[in-house]
Amino acid sequence: LFITFPILFIGWGSQSSKVQIHHNTWLHFPGHNLRWILTFTLLFVHVCEIAEGIVSNTRMGSYHLHLFMPALMGFIAATTSVVYYHNIETANFPKLLLALFIYWILAFFTKMIKLWKFAEAKMGVNELSFCITALLVVLYGLLMAVEINVIRVRKYVFFANPQRVKPPEDLQDLGVRFLQPFVNLLSKATYWWMNPLIIGAHKRPIELKKIGKLPIAMRALTNYMRLKDSYEEQRQKTEDPEKSPSIWKSMYRAFGGPILLSSTFRYMADLLGFAGPLCISGIVKNLHNSTDIDRTNKTANMPFGVDFMSSTELLKNTSVLAVLLFLALVLQRTFLQASYYVTIETGINLRGALLAMIYNKILRLSTSNMSMGEMTLGQINNLVAIETNQLMWFLFLCPNLWAMPVQIIMGVILLYYLLGNSALIGAGVILLLAPVQYLIATKLANTQKSTLDYSTDRLKKTTEILKGIKLLKLYAWENIFCDRVEETRGKELTSLKTFALYTSMSIFLNAAIPIAAVLATFVTHAYIEEVRLSPDKAFASLALFHILVTPLFLLSTVVRFAVKALVSVQKLSEFLQSDEIGDDSW
Repeated sequence: LFITFPILFIGWGSQSSKVQIHHNTWLHFPGHNLRWILTFTLLFVHVCEIAEGIVSNTRMGSYHLHLFMPALMGFIAATTSVVYYHNIETANFPKLLLALFIYWILAFFTKMIKLWKFAEAKMGVNELSFCITALLVVLYGLLMAVEINVIRVRKYVFFANPQRVKPPEDLQDLGVRFLQPFVNLLSKATYWWMNPLIIGAHKRPIELKKIGKLPIAMRALTNYMRLKDSYEEQRQKTEDPEKSPSIWKSMYRAFGGPILLSSTFRYMADLLGFAGPLCISGIVKNLHNSTDIDRTNKTANMPFGVDFMSSTELLKNTSVLAVLLFLALVLQRTFLQASYYVTIETGINLRGALLAMIYNKILRLSTSNMSMGEMTLGQINNLVAIETNQLMWFLFLCPNLWAMPVQIIMGVILLYYLLGNSALIGAGVILLLAPVQYLIATKLANTQKSTLDYSTDRLKKTTEILKGIKLLKLYAWENIFCDRVEETRGKELTSLKTFALYTSMSIFLNAAIPIAAVLATFVTHAYIEEVRLSPDKAFASLALFHILVTPLFLLSTVVRFAVKALVSVQKLSEFLQSDEIGDDSW
């Protein structure tokens, strides 16, 4: 590492590429994302090792620097490896990865020897140091495997013909400024690459040319070709020529990968959300407990003469639980925003592809469809403006459709674990009030639609009055038309008042359902449970009830958009199956 130390601070940029590009991190070595995940996990394990060493050192009568200094040096080396790898990737000079490969090998065998010594001393999973060392062995082994895979794919050593790579076509176009697909994993998660754009927009008004063009994979033509190929494949598989191909299967084949990725992120975010109540329960439970343990007869049994921290003591430490709570919250928000980003991007791509399909179909649409009244201009406008928008919004919300049941089931299981049978009473209260919430949400949507209809009707009548104002003055019809506008305005105001009423009821229910569930649970617990409710269980239960309310609140919205999406797909299917002028559909 000392031989190649300057590369830690002097990035070579894109000097290895003869193509002019405006971004230097255009290249990702094989296993790029896995390497970043393993490295961040390695940093976290090193932090745990440092903390465990410091705690074990405080238990001893004298200082033992060997308990935490190697872990500290390992943390510094892991941090250095991140910067080192990033600059090597920027420089596209993979031969320098050999130094990193040698370091992983040395670290792997060093930890293997340490783990072997622990096993000889009859240490097991009960000791935290043994668990941490085993994790380090696994992580260093995986990092070695990543380096071997880079050598296998890039062939930069031990092979006669190394693989040559070129910058992506998107980055060769200096007009492309959207760099999310090309930056490293850390920049993707934090959107760090957007800082120059945000700073520039803060100093002066942003212009369209500053935003630039989209990458090729995100353009409407690319997504249209992907969806069209999937639709044509479904059409060829259909034996009955009168039966329309499945648009759902076509969308899944074209955009199923991002949807599954977004759902995975959503599952991980929801599961990490349950770490909060568990950590709160542990913190409150152990806050007043004494951490002093009688070790008068333990000295003879201490391996290597060191009082190692046990695994159970780690989870009883309030400081450790507070740090875990913070990390769980950060990871939950990171996975949640990643899920939102993927679904929003996929929904926009789907809408662009559907608009291109509809436009191409309009150009080939037979005139008999319009003349015979089978299809009107208003229906086509609704397909373009409304139906595609409904499918886009459904895609935004579809991860909730299968994530909410898991979230509800996990919440009820944890409540039952904490409170017993009384938790089922609280969950029952939430389930009983959920249909009321759904009914109010449905009424709210219908009232909003009626308000928009009345508003459109009022504007239409007002426009007619303004266009024919001379004729109205001539025949003295002002009062008649004014009464019609006022009547429509009265209906609009009534609808607005109803909308405000349903909105207030929805807000009230969102605040009242958790309180009612908690009240029913705690009152029931006092009567049917023999054990007194402890503060740690009470605080954890409050947090779990708060988690349970969110999916039930979103349930009505998701179901409503799912029904609208089914109707939109049916209309699109009928439109795409309509007669055309030529034989070639595309």
